Amino acid sequence: MSEPPPVRYVPANFADLPGWADSDPRAALAAFRLGCKARRPAAAPLPIGAAALAAGLAAACRAASGSGDAASARAFFEAHFAPWRVAGPGGAEGLFTGYYEPTLDAARTRRRGFDAPIYALPAEARPGAALPPRAEIENGAAKAWRVLYWARDPVDVFTLHVQGSGRVALAEGGFARVSYAGNNGHGYVAIGRLMRERGLLPEGGTNMPAIQAWLRANPEAGRRLMQENPRYIFFRDVPADEGPKGQPGVALTPLASLAVDPAFIPLGMPLWLDTTWPLDRGKPMRILAVAQDTGAAIKGPVRGDVFFGSDADAARNAGHMAQRGRYYLFLPKPK
Repeated sequence: MSEPPPVRYVPANFADLPGWADSDPRAALAAFRLGCKARRPAAAPLPIGAAALAAGLAAACRAASGSGDAASARAFFEAHFAPWRVAGPGGAEGLFTGYYEPTLDAARTRRRGFDAPIYALPAEARPGAALPPRAEIENGAAKAWRVLYWARDPVDVFTLHVQGSGRVALAEGGFARVSYAGNNGHGYVAIGRLMRERGLLPEGGTNMPAIQAWLRANPEAGRRLMQENPRYIFFRDVPADEGPKGQPGVALTPLASLAVDPAFIPLGMPLWLDTTWPLDRGKPMRILAVAQDTGAAIKGPVRGDVFFGSDADAARNAGHMAQRGRYYLFLPKPK
């Protein structure tokens, strides 16, 4: 028996999209417009050719307007795109998680209580080069590397590594911002999965707040556990008023930007997401989002990571998001 294809794109109609008729996709339209100048070639095995994709996107970008109501935003997408249900070998349902921009306390210089480093990208981090794994870096292999900031809490730094960017509340006063600059070339290991397998978290308690609480309550064991993820992230300073950006350098929009696997979903494409809210699991979460980011843990044809924003509500929702759901990929209509 032959294996099922890794991904299938099944033609659909807008009437097939649960909740579409009552939706307000204006935030997604704004996010789409932001990405119009930053397109990347599609790597995914799409049901339309590269030339048709490029021509359709160009036409949609020319027609995209920043004004109008929810109905006109829906009309724009209906005029320029057609929905396709995405399915993998296991069907059309997949996992959707969330991420956010954390805020952490740090200082520009090392001092008592601030001794968890946030490193800049070292000179040795050349393309294709593998630097030491996390455990070696944290145990002395990074002595000569430049430190951007010294954070108060190593768990906050680990969270920053997972999220990819963040705000820094400075002990000297004011705020700074850091963004992803590169990594050490090692694979990502989700410590939440390790904790679940080892019975360190209660049933159904594999979420970011529970993980953070356990790590803080068990500092030595937590340090060893975090080091089981060999991937290490380096950062760069960005303007304090510049929000987090995805790939390729497009500003992320809360609840309208989605991290995806670009092997199956091309960046810049809108997707209709049908899942549930993390803190109210019976409440449908049906939003239009744009594929504007990637992530080491975001792999597979039906897999997404919703960007929730930067405030406390964003942290709570993103930290608890682990929902099953499906999505429909919007591809340009032939021109």
